[in-house]
Amino acid sequence: MTPETFIQQKAALAIKDIYGSEVAETSLQVSVTRKEFEGDYTLVTFPLLKITRQAPDATGNAIGEWLVKNVPEILAFNSVKGFLNLSFSPVYWNESLKAISETEDYGQLPSTGRRIMVEFSSPNTNKPLHLGHIRNNLLGDSVSRILKACGNDVVKSTIVNDRGVHICKSMYAWEKLFNGATPESTGKKGDHLVGDCYVAYAKMEKEHPEVIEDVHKMLVAWEAGDPHVRELWSMMNGWVYKGFDETYAALGITFDQVDHESETYLLGKELVQKGLAEGVFVKDPDGSVWCDLTADGLDRKLVLRGDGTSVYITQDLGTAERRFQNFKLDSHVYVVGNEQDYHFQVLKLILKKLGFEWADQIYHLSYGMVELPEGKMKSREGTVVDADDLIESMYLEAKKTSEESGKLEDMSSEEKDRLYHIIGLGALKYFIIKVDPKKTMLFNPKESIDFNGNTGPFIQYTHARICSILRKASVQFGPSDIKADAQPSAKEVRLVKLLDLYPGKVAEAGAALSPAVIANYAYDLAKEFNQYYHDTPILKEENEAVLKYRLELISVMARTLRSAMGLLGIELPERM
Repeated sequence: MTPETFIQQKAALAIKDIYGSEVAETSLQVSVTRKEFEGDYTLVTFPLLKITRQAPDATGNAIGEWLVKNVPEILAFNSVKGFLNLSFSPVYWNESLKAISETEDYGQLPSTGRRIMVEFSSPNTNKPLHLGHIRNNLLGDSVSRILKACGNDVVKSTIVNDRGVHICKSMYAWEKLFNGATPESTGKKGDHLVGDCYVAYAKMEKEHPEVIEDVHKMLVAWEAGDPHVRELWSMMNGWVYKGFDETYAALGITFDQVDHESETYLLGKELVQKGLAEGVFVKDPDGSVWCDLTADGLDRKLVLRGDGTSVYITQDLGTAERRFQNFKLDSHVYVVGNEQDYHFQVLKLILKKLGFEWADQIYHLSYGMVELPEGKMKSREGTVVDADDLIESMYLEAKKTSEESGKLEDMSSEEKDRLYHIIGLGALKYFIIKVDPKKTMLFNPKESIDFNGNTGPFIQYTHARICSILRKASVQFGPSDIKADAQPSAKEVRLVKLLDLYPGKVAEAGAALSPAVIANYAYDLAKEFNQYYHDTPILKEENEAVLKYRLELISVMARTLRSAMGLLGIELPERM
């Protein structure tokens, strides 16, 4: 039970006892007390004046006096112009902490019965994953975890954009310029080799623009099933898939459903024919097919080229229909950069015109681009931060910082190596996830690895510090050591209040599709613990009851930090 629902329940009893009227608990407005007033939570009394037939302050005073007299968890109150500010007693906070301590899956919300698909990553097979893909993957993975914690059945999906003009560009360059090179002969990961082909093609097209016609012929041949083109396509995509799998494994990313554009674009073509028959689409004299959205304030949208080949939206239409049909989805979240805002406006509108009622359940999680101090990245110019290189550099930075601390001498080489990976990956993930998805972000690797401030390593180190205290404890402790009559300090009450907020933060993050809510909550919790640790003796406490209370409190904090950071896909080590 949240503090809000607790007050709603008790206030409803007070109103019935004082005024003889029953009110629905959920109709009572309760919120956190504003900082300029004394109290923890505030009940709005204005809507009750029709029942009480009293002035606002008189109503507040009457309900406040009843609560203090009859509810041990309410310590004091003050009524200010229609707002009843209530202060909880230690009894409430102790009972709340004990309830949190006894709840193993604290933060997991009740089942909604809804099934949500989250599509993310969705790479092209003409280049390796880069920093921009990392933000996409981390957002998609974390949003999936949060929506699951919100009680939804979540399906993590990706669609591999494995066909199209951009893929043919890499294939064309490999045939013309790379003399049969393979990952084995070059010692390169397959996705990196194919990415080199794509960069080489961009240079070739700049010098010889006419090659684009050859590339389009290759695409037509692919769609016609030409054996040579298909064999080349299959070989190069195979190299890329293997490279992607290695990068995903390093990031800790998995999928429940993997679709390929090469398998779904025909579904989209079928929908195009259906739309033509129903008058949703029109065919131009050159054979291209369009959807006229000008009456809706948008433009005409190409859904099929004149040569019969597909465009991006063709496969998106077919994939969406198959997913809603096969998975019985209640909603579908697309994690795609804000450069595609218009695309998803069009996709949703066309699906509605085709008669799909579920089109309104499509959501575009539009996120800002990742930029470097040097500016934007450009794949075709080769000016990108490669994901594999970035993961490796974060590992090396974590290793350097950890070795300088000199606290790991008794660890084995294997333990140290694993720890460096945990810290490096945690730094990378947190630095990206803590930023609101809608904002463009500037990525600086050195800032992200800092053990101080709002960083992943700071939260990881806080958890390790708590674990160290718990290991050194000379007494056994547990939920039963949280006694109702305990007298927690103001700082301890502050910690319990923060712990109490966690389920609400999970719900807020799920509603906003924003992992940043959880990231910043975890930072607040870690920051408050460090202030508490600085000011409060724990292991030196001589009163055993107080010692056990404090140990159980920080144990719950460590568990909540693990839960919160787990929603971000970040592991917290027990030693650092």
